[in-house]
Formats: sequence, structure tokens, C-alpha cells
Amino acid sequence: MILEKRIPLKYWFREIKWDLLIVSVFSILIYFFKLYVVDLGIPLSIGTFLGTAIALLLSFKLSQSYDRWWEARKIWGAIVNDSRTLVIQIKQFCKEPDNSYVKTMAYRQIAWCYALGQHLRKLDVRSKLEHYISEDELMALKEKNHIPLTLLDYHGRNVRSLHNENSLNNFQQIQIDSTILKLTASMGMAERIKNTVFPRTYRNVLHFFIYIFLLLLSLALENVYGFLEIPLLILISIPFFMLEKIAFVIQDPFENQPTDTAVTSIARAIEINIKEMLGEEELPQPLEPKGFYIM
Repeated sequence: MILEKRIPLKYWFREIKWDLLIVSVFSILIYFFKLYVVDLGIPLSIGTFLGTAIALLLSFKLSQSYDRWWEARKIWGAIVNDSRTLVIQIKQFCKEPDNSYVKTMAYRQIAWCYALGQHLRKLDVRSKLEHYISEDELMALKEKNHIPLTLLDYHGRNVRSLHNENSLNNFQQIQIDSTILKLTASMGMAERIKNTVFPRTYRNVLHFFIYIFLLLLSLALENVYGFLEIPLLILISIPFFMLEKIAFVIQDPFENQPTDTAVTSIARAIEINIKEMLGEEELPQPLEPKGFYIM
């Protein structure tokens, strides 16, 4: 997630460097074409009209992309709340405060948060779990395809065991099961965002028309002194390409990029909260930013 810090210009120029190179090449070619071959005399109004239309499309695309990113952030906000609720319920509902299931489920919930983040980013899920779940569960997970779902299933089994031992009454079991169902729903909504791709053709068409706009603009520029129309065209292209790139990178908030929803940082905050609720004194530190962003 991008933080409210100064973002290095090299980060954005690295994202659009090839587009700027292409614009530089064809603007130079068109400059010499107009100078030595023929000046087509295309009206400037055509380019400005197309530029206005592209700006509106970019605005719409940016809005849609931000909506996807913001929905992902709201989902993880719900995960924070439900993770805290789950541990509070287990602590308060169990008749024996030192019941082993309390710590087991609390640590498993920490593991689930890390596992879900890794799962959404398609990274190694098991690498984050060894300090939070038992060896038996860790070994059993090697045969599972969907590790976060399996961890929630283990929660459900523990709740059933607590109910069978009369540590939970019927109402308390229903309440905890309801919280687990909310976590399952949040996981499903995050996976929906991850697995529903933004139409690639939309971006390709928009990208293509930005080039058409710049091409028409370079043919129409006449009253600019000499060679200055080339850097001017490059300068005009920068906001178009930059906004298009921003919309592209934030539309997928689980791609292990600086613009991601900060799922690892959120999972660390949940870990701190849960361990504090368990009364532990050695708490991990919040995740440190990597320059201008945090993961």
C-alpha cells in the first residue's frame, strides 16, 4: 500500500519509460516528416477533442480500479474486526480460562490471516505458519490445496469439541460459528476480487487511443518553435500514461506490488492484538514500511 510519503519520481518513470520512449521516437519522426516531406495541416481541435474523450475514459477507469482496491481494504478491515471478535468470544465463553483450545485457536487465527494474504498473492503459504500451529496440523496441511479454508475448518472442529465437552453452551457455539462464517465470507469476497480479472481489452483499447491522440497532436502542432514540440509532446503524454498506469496497478490489490492492500501489515497488527489479549508480554513489532509503501 502506498503511504502518504514522497514517492520517488523514478518509480513512476520506471513504470512508463517504454511508453515515453515510443512517444519520443515517433514525435521525432513526425517532426522531420513535417519539416522535409509534407505538413498535413491537421486541425488542432481534432486532437484536443480526442484528448478530452480519453481524459473522461481515464477518469472512469481510475474510479473503477479504485473501487476494487477500496473493496479489498474494507474486506480486510472486516477480517481485523472478526479476528478480534473470535478470540474475545473464545476467551469469554470457555468455562475454563486456561483451556488449551483458547491459545490454539487464537494462534491459528493469526496463522489464518498470514495464510490468506499469502494465498491471495500466490506466494508460499506454509512459510508463515510454523510458529502458530502444531506440527500435526502443519503436516496435514501439506496435502491440502486451500490452506486458509482448512484452518477455518479446524476452528469449526475445535468449537464442536468444546461444545461436546460442555465448555460451550448452544448459544455460545452458534455465536462463534457465526464469526467463523463471517471470516469465510470475507475470504470468499477477497478471492472474488483476485480471480475476477479486469477486462484486458479495455486497457489495450484505451492505451491505443492515447497513442492515436498523441499522434494526431504531434501532426497538428504548428506554432511551437522548432524542436521544442518534441519535449512538449512528451510532457503532455506523461499525465495520460501515468494515470493509465496507476489505474492498471491498483485494479488488482493482491499482486505483491507496492500498490497492494497491505495484507501482511494488517496480519501483523492482528497478531499483536491477539497476543496482547492472551496476556503475552513479548509482542512483535509492527511491520516497517519499505520506503514509500508497506506490504
